Amino acid sequence: MSSYCEYIRAHPEDEYNRGYHDMEYGFPLNDDNGLFERLVLEINQAGLSWITILKKKDNFKCAYDGFDVDIVATYGDMERLRLLADAGIVRNRLKINAAIENARRIQSLRREFGSFKAWLDAHHPSTKDEWTGFFRKTFTFTGGEIVGEFLLSTGYLPGAHDADCPVYQEILKLKPAWMG
Repeated sequence: MSSYCEYIRAHPEDEYNRGYHDMEYGFPLNDDNGLFERLVLEINQAGLSWITILKKKDNFKCAYDGFDVDIVATYGDMERLRLLADAGIVRNRLKINAAIENARRIQSLRREFGSFKAWLDAHHPSTKDEWTGFFRKTFTFTGGEIVGEFLLSTGYLPGAHDADCPVYQEILKLKPAWMG
């Protein structure tokens, strides 16, 4: 299996993946709404190609009110129906329900830890298997692949970029959680 960096080098014309690789993947996130966005996108990618999610990313952001945790946590039946009818996103009832429920669970984490990020930091460092256990106990629709990609993409696990990738050096300057 090749790395994301190898894919980008082999497909320089892929503007969606290039932009995500160069500007987002592996970069530490500190904002709960940004972390929630990444979790929702990773959940929605399950069973689909990542390019599908990248092409719909702006639509997701609009459909989910900018991934504002507190707004999404208030969604009820009307919002579920609206999301199920929105051709600009992945219209999967389980994934939509997971986004709403996970927003509510982030609110619960805030009461106990102060923020989603503080919850992540409280469990760091952990192995991928340990992380998967924490996520399964805390969130819905979070299997090993979703958790692994979420953690790689937000700087909690190493390996998002090859050591010879120029983006890797930029990420090192930001001191991601995996650096300790």
